[in-house]
Amino acid sequence: MSKITHQELLDAGVHFGHLRKKWNPKMLPYIFAERKGVHVIDLNKTIEKLEEAAAAAKSIAKSGKKVLFVATKKQAKEVVREAATRVNMPYVTDRWLGGMLTNFATIRKSIKKMQSIDKMLTDVSLNSVTKKERLVLTREKEKMERVLGGIANLNRVPAAVFLIDIGHEHIALKEAQRLNVNTFGLVDTNCDPTKVDFAIPGNDDASKSIFAITNFIADAIAEGISERATDDKEEDLEEETQERLRFDGESEGDADRKKAAGAGAPRKRSKSTTGAGNRPGGGPKK
Repeated sequence: MSKITHQELLDAGVHFGHLRKKWNPKMLPYIFAERKGVHVIDLNKTIEKLEEAAAAAKSIAKSGKKVLFVATKKQAKEVVREAATRVNMPYVTDRWLGGMLTNFATIRKSIKKMQSIDKMLTDVSLNSVTKKERLVLTREKEKMERVLGGIANLNRVPAAVFLIDIGHEHIALKEAQRLNVNTFGLVDTNCDPTKVDFAIPGNDDASKSIFAITNFIADAIAEGISERATDDKEEDLEEETQERLRFDGESEGDADRKKAAGAGAPRKRSKSTTGAGNRPGGGPKK
């Protein structure tokens, strides 16, 4: 797994926290100092927690499970959408619908409806839809796709949720906790880090900071997916080798059995050329 340096985090502004008057006392272990009324986050703790979270995310991805990226803040939307799309993971960047996890069956129905509308609009043989109806369907599809497009391929509740600003995404966090889903979060000095399983202390307001943290997690997920693909290939190769050896062993066994059967069979006795009717001297015995 790749490493991230203090300088990269400094350049991204990950160390900038909130004003002292807005701080959460539970963030005290992750605060390095205070400068002009603003808390400065300890980047040593950030790197430690970031690597721990990345290792867990990599393990989840390697097992073939999904990590849902959630970021509805303006400065985080595009960054998170691109990172999630790159590693083929679901995401929510427009609006969190209440019950998106706890009432997942209903959400799946809405996704199926969106897909049926899309199929209806792309079907050139469909002539029964008027121009006005097509316009209404198009608008409805665009609205649903904006909210549900990122989870269209999510067939079950994800194994983990990655949140940008756990205070802003408190509804998603509560739903994940209710279902015992693993939670990862970028936590600023105004939030409670104990609410998530893997808290990453850092600036959750600057787009550069969000980009650095999100892409590090995405890279770890990509490594997990790659290792899973490699392991699958090795397993397939091993199975193929075992099958070939078994086939060769069965072939050799068949050959040995045939050879043994041939060696044990009774031989046919040939007729003697010196029988009674063929004695020297000609005729039969007197």
